[in-house]
Amino acid sequence: MPSSSGEICGACLKHPPAFERALAVYAYAFPLDVLVQQCKYAGASNLTGFFAERMAERASPETGIDYLLPMPLHPARLAQRGFNQAAEIARRLAPKVGIAWLPDACQRLRDTPSQAGLDLKTRQRNLRGAFACTIDLSGKRVALIDDVMTSGSSLNELARAVRKAGAVEIQAWVLARTL
Repeated sequence: MPSSSGEICGACLKHPPAFERALAVYAYAFPLDVLVQQCKYAGASNLTGFFAERMAERASPETGIDYLLPMPLHPARLAQRGFNQAAEIARRLAPKVGIAWLPDACQRLRDTPSQAGLDLKTRQRNLRGAFACTIDLSGKRVALIDDVMTSGSSLNELARAVRKAGAVEIQAWVLARTL
């Protein structure tokens, strides 16, 4: 959860996530929630450029991050939506922050039900083993890119897969955080 000086929140102290740091540009609230929903579900993919601009303004150039890894969509969801909003944000963010993005480094192995409306335990169970990372990230520092963090379950499970691939530091960069 947000903190004034970037200190670790109580929830993360009690149950540490698989990533070291989270960066959220906005709270997931009006009017941003409407923009995100338009982007994801109404085909307004042109908004990903705006989202990337906002993330670039908040990302510190001293992060030491080697790669940006977008949250992968299952092929069935990608076919349904027509694009991966996290990948589009990462693609546009990469040149702005001078960090390479790896669009195919991670895959979603299972077509899991939508996380919307699920409680925390069900979200976690829903995603267990849902991701794989197919490249060697030994010694690398990575930022996972997504549009919205609600419970953090998706990013946490993806971070586990990236850690298995050898990443030594994992950050989660999102446009918005549900508070």
